Amino acid sequence: MTGHWQTQMDSGTRTGIFFGMTSGVITTLGVIVGLNAGTESFVAVIGGILVVAIADAMSDALGIHLAMESDAENSHSQVWSATFSTFAAKFLTTVSFAVPFFVMTFSVALFMSVVWGYLIILVLSFKLARSQGGKPLNVIVEHTLIATVVVVAAHFVGVWIRQTFGVT
Repeated sequence: MTGHWQTQMDSGTRTGIFFGMTSGVITTLGVIVGLNAGTESFVAVIGGILVVAIADAMSDALGIHLAMESDAENSHSQVWSATFSTFAAKFLTTVSFAVPFFVMTFSVALFMSVVWGYLIILVLSFKLARSQGGKPLNVIVEHTLIATVVVVAAHFVGVWIRQTFGVT
């Protein structure tokens, strides 16, 4: 059974939104956590977020464009709706992570970014599970575990960089 939200958009747009938001969360959390562990620098973290918002959003949009074009079943409009919705979803999701850094202390903003990222993954996972008739808890656990692996790995890469290259 599909939800009302699914009937209002084509599959290209839906693909772009789910892909863009998920990629925005995972990439941005990895960048925030890794750069913080490596530098503890506000400038590095904000710079990383903004670079991801532009460069990686464009990269993902092109990647989804080529992937959609490679499937002859997709119409021209589906390809372009996936391209634009991927860019918009990734860009807006990523930029949303910068907001706490301008209104909170650095350490609180770091914590709130992680909470925000997991909340987005939780909501997307819930909607996905419901739309496919699956059990939301199973999907949520799977996706949050994957996100956790990325966050932990990014943290330890940042720690390794700090220790190896003496970044202070």
